[in-house]
Amino acid sequence: MTTTSADSPGSPAPASPAAPAARPAEPTAGRAGTGRRNRLRSPGAGGQHRAGPFALATLVLAALASLFPLYWTLVAASTDSHRVVSTPPPLVPGSNLFHNIGYVWHNAGARGMGVALLNSTLVAGTVAVSTVAFSVLAGFAFAKLRFRGRGPMLALVVATMAVPAQVSIVPLFILMRHLGLGNQLGALILPTLVTAFGVFFMRQYLTQALPTELLEAARIDGANSLRVVWHVVLPVARPAMAVLGMLTFVQSWNDFLWPVIAMNGAVNPTVQVALAGLGTGWSTDWSVITAGALVGTVPLLLVFTVFGRQIVGGITQGALKG
Repeated sequence: MTTTSADSPGSPAPASPAAPAARPAEPTAGRAGTGRRNRLRSPGAGGQHRAGPFALATLVLAALASLFPLYWTLVAASTDSHRVVSTPPPLVPGSNLFHNIGYVWHNAGARGMGVALLNSTLVAGTVAVSTVAFSVLAGFAFAKLRFRGRGPMLALVVATMAVPAQVSIVPLFILMRHLGLGNQLGALILPTLVTAFGVFFMRQYLTQALPTELLEAARIDGANSLRVVWHVVLPVARPAMAVLGMLTFVQSWNDFLWPVIAMNGAVNPTVQVALAGLGTGWSTDWSVITAGALVGTVPLLLVFTVFGRQIVGGITQGALKG
């Protein structure tokens, strides 16, 4: 009998060891439930945190504290002068609101509150638009363009922010007189067509938010400088422009020192100068003054309503850039 060796070519291959038995599958429902709970608990997985009672109470208190001055202005504007200074003070609006607003409308300044509102709207609106436009152009140049003397020029612009405004009032007043702008709205607009803060603010924003590669791509596509600014820079800078425009409008609207010096408040007042005139006389009628303050606050509330979404979006986008 012939035996065949295991190593011979004709011998059959040895049988492979048996494969290990497969592990039983885990219950699908249990894993799905666990993953769902993990996603709800994990903020990075798309889940949302729910505010607790303490957070809600804090937000409600903060909202009430922010709205109370406006509510108190409404209450004081709707009462008479004796009740507004009484103890305890009134907390419910009265019935004199429209009477006090009518008095303010006809007696704030020599030409009434309507002229003051129109003057302030023209000045603040023109200053806000010009400041935003010039600041975007200058900020873009300092942020993305390369030219000789860029660093010293930017340092000089920033250094002017350290100079108090009161130092330049007398020379500025003399200059406006020589230019023939005495008692004219141009004396309020011309010195504030652009601000150092606006240039620095836009420069910092565009440095982070505007990629250099985007500008290079626009140049390769054949866009000139004007088209680059219009189609690339302005869309990127829109949130910062809304923030800067709102801040500039509010600052120009609330300005009192320079308008009361440069303008004749009795002839051509702004809102703040007209409101200051309401407090003069033998006695101070606080209900009338607060009614004037309420009328002067309405345009600011409209500005916040219009630009509020852009302001929040700009702040959020700037935070996410870091």
